[in-house]
Formats: sequence, C-alpha cells, structure tokens
Amino acid sequence: MAMIALFTDFGWQGPYVGQLKARLATLAPEEVTIDLMHDAPAFDPKASAYLLAALLPFLPPDAIVCAVVDPGVGGPRPPVIAWLDDRILIGPGNGLFEIAQRGATRAEVRQIADIPETLSASFHGRDLFAPVAAALATGKKVKTTPLATALPGADWPDMLAEVIYIDGYGNAITGLDGGCLDDAALLVGGRRLRRARAFCDCLPGEPFWYVNSIGLVEIAVNRGSAAALLDLDIGSQVARA
Repeated sequence: MAMIALFTDFGWQGPYVGQLKARLATLAPEEVTIDLMHDAPAFDPKASAYLLAALLPFLPPDAIVCAVVDPGVGGPRPPVIAWLDDRILIGPGNGLFEIAQRGATRAEVRQIADIPETLSASFHGRDLFAPVAAALATGKKVKTTPLATALPGADWPDMLAEVIYIDGYGNAITGLDGGCLDDAALLVGGRRLRRARAFCDCLPGEPFWYVNSIGLVEIAVNRGSAAALLDLDIGSQVARA
C-alpha cells in the first residue's frame, strides 16, 4: 500500500480538491491519500518548489506525491514524473520539482507520454496527474519519454532569501535553510530581528526569526502576525543584518 500525498494551490473552496480526491478514490481505492497542503503559493511554482522540497523528508520513503501548482496548464509545459531516491513526484514540468531534485542522491525526470483522450485543457490535476499517481500506486506502468527540452529552475538559487509562504497565523516562512545560518540578526520589513528558539522565548508582540519544524527560517511574532506587523507577502525579501 502506497501513500499518495497531495500538494496543490487549489485552496479548500470550490470543487477542485474534491474532484482530485474522487478520481484517486475511484482509480486507487485501497491506497492512502493525504492532504499535504492545498494552499501552496498560488500561481507560483518557484516559491512552491522550496516549500515542497522542505516537506518531502517528512513523507515515507515510498510516497507518491501528486503536486499541482500549474499556472501554465494547457500550455507547452510538459507533464512529468520525477523519481527522486525512493519517492515519486508527479506534476507539471515548470520548475516545481527543481529544488527537491537537487537534494536527491538519485534523480530521474521524464515526460509523461500516456495522455488520455478526455484530457481537459484546464484541469490536468484531475485528468492526468491523479490517474498517473493512481497507476503507479497500484503497480501499473506508465509510458514516459525523455524530456525534449530543459525544465525551468536551473538558475534558481539553492536557498531563496524571500518569503515563500504565510500561514494562517501570519507567520512567514522563507526559502532559507535554517541550518546554514548562525545566530545573526535578519533584516525583515525594514526591521532588525533577532533569532529565538521558540515563541515562548519572546515577549508578546515581539517579532523574531527562528528555525521552524521543517528546517526553514521563519519570521514570526509572539501572539501576533508577522505578515501584518512587517507588511510581508510572498516574495518579500530578507537579508542578514
């Protein structure tokens, strides 16, 4: 039994997550499907690539990830399967898997060749990526071909000194690996923030940065919203003070 993990920017409103999961339940009813996240940075494969790479180590080694952050759906970007060590990632070839691929010891990315005749122009998550994930999870083979062109993302940095995600509390996750920074202060939103171990080490309302539970640098405010206090959004830059 394989775990199929869903990573999308669909959001919970509307029919999209439900249709994706219904397709998986139809084609692979015995497999476990989990919602890794459905509020990945919308229309932003680059920011999502850093977030997805940080989340992968917390999945089982044989997990199959159906990842859809696909603003170019219906266009020329190829549909791909990425075999990264023991995990399989399925989704658009738009750079979404680039950072995860760099962190893999063994990596192979190929273009999906089994294209259904009923493929819609705008919902490849339901019509293509979910069926491929279900097929692989149930031991079926999927026809692939070598990539015809290089995928985007080769020029992206290994770490991104920008906000890549803001959670419901207003905490701002960056694309910086916390293991590569010392205790230096960071400049964020025009303010100099010190490093703290956790929220309880700061006064209420105090902004700070810390290494979060997935190993990335996160900007936070104890009992407050860093996004609101520091006027942060996806793409806001941070720098060493």
